Amino acid sequence: MSEWNIWTWPWVATMEMWRRSLELARAGLKVATAERETGSSYQEPEWTTPNRLVLELASLRLRDFSTKGRRNPVLVVAPFALHDAAIADLAPGHSLLETLRRNGCDSLYLVEWKSAMGATRLNTIDTQLASLNVAVDDIGSFVDVVGLCQGGWLSLVYAARFPMKVRRLVLVGAPVDIKAQPSALTAPMSSLSHVVIDELVRRGDGLLLGEDVAALWPHELDEESRVIDSLQLSTPFTSDATRKIVEIFDCWDQRALDLPAPYYRQVVEWLYCENRLATGAFPALGHVIDLHDMRSPIFVLAGAQDAIAPPAQAFAATKLVGTKKDDIETALAPCSHLALFMGQQTLRTEWRRIARWLLK
Repeated sequence: MSEWNIWTWPWVATMEMWRRSLELARAGLKVATAERETGSSYQEPEWTTPNRLVLELASLRLRDFSTKGRRNPVLVVAPFALHDAAIADLAPGHSLLETLRRNGCDSLYLVEWKSAMGATRLNTIDTQLASLNVAVDDIGSFVDVVGLCQGGWLSLVYAARFPMKVRRLVLVGAPVDIKAQPSALTAPMSSLSHVVIDELVRRGDGLLLGEDVAALWPHELDEESRVIDSLQLSTPFTSDATRKIVEIFDCWDQRALDLPAPYYRQVVEWLYCENRLATGAFPALGHVIDLHDMRSPIFVLAGAQDAIAPPAQAFAATKLVGTKKDDIETALAPCSHLALFMGQQTLRTEWRRIARWLLK
């Protein structure tokens, strides 16, 4: 039985989460205060696709990957979870930003969430939404929003909160209705004790340290298989180019974002424990979100073998929004979670289709 299958057993997942959490607490790993205050422990990614920094806020950077014009600007919202925004621009042939540009999306932006530090340790979901709203306003027009994984549900909340600012919405590997199907995260997240979170926050001086979040994340036993699966590569890795891509993936996989404790608690409680997004009880910037208010055309891409945001969790968005049926499209890729964003086959097929849909 694979470890992914084991993680779908709620009682085993809960016991394993507790074991890892208690090991972390006993380990007492120390991070220098200066590093937490400045964020110097986090190494910035190297970008594959040319871009320029056009906006920097305390919580995010807005990067412009455009080649020309401002027709139908597309804003890609990276996850604010474990890994950084290079998930969208990993390496040549493994970059969804590169794929979108090559297929006609010439006005293209990326939200890069910054690793939390002392000044942002009190950030909440509202803080992130407000920052995202500033980025959209800076682009200066109706935008198409592409939300990836945890950036997907946040983009959906944003589109429902500001329906007049989003022209089209793409959700890729995004958990929406947590109760629709078990995943490798639902049981551990829903059973994560406040005591354990409090201890991790205490050790991080108000932050959930990336190394701790990574240790709590479900992992496959065979790392080579994970790389092959995520990048959709063939073995053996004989060419220098392929070995370089694997090296880039390993470096990205080892970089972990620190998260603000209030934000992390809200995600655990509101999304994974209380399923508020699907039940119409999700608060956002002074309003309780009703997904029926979101009328923009929507495209949902899920992975058939996605253990993090399985198909039923992702496709639930199509039933919850107020979008007309003719304006809803879906695709099920024969892949796992990370391959949705960086797998070369997924980029050649599903992402080309997304680009064509965005250009309508």
